[in-house]
Amino acid sequence: MTQATGPGSYTGYCPQVQFAAELIGRRWTAAIIGVLTDLGHARFRDIRCRVPGLSDRLLADRLEELEAVGVVAQCPEAIGYSITEKGRELGPILCQLAAWSDRWSTELGERPGRKST
Repeated sequence: MTQATGPGSYTGYCPQVQFAAELIGRRWTAAIIGVLTDLGHARFRDIRCRVPGLSDRLLADRLEELEAVGVVAQCPEAIGYSITEKGRELGPILCQLAAWSDRWSTELGERPGRKST
């Protein structure tokens, strides 16, 4: 395994990075994490309403996946989901991805969910 040599450095293939990229790169996952990061806690229907186009089935699947890796936790007493400490740590990473996407939007071209200018 290739390791980073200092803050912000990354070289080569790393299974942990690949796993993390695939986890947050799944359809609607970043949006779900974003909603829960903003709210801290939300009911199923509140998450669905904040992410247009997200189906009940896909939301249930993603919440189950995120719960399995400890990014969100189900709160039976509050009937909803909350972001965990592990999930909150993804907030700045997602903000960096958004900033990168905004910076390079012209070169990246039109993508699903991105409006043409």
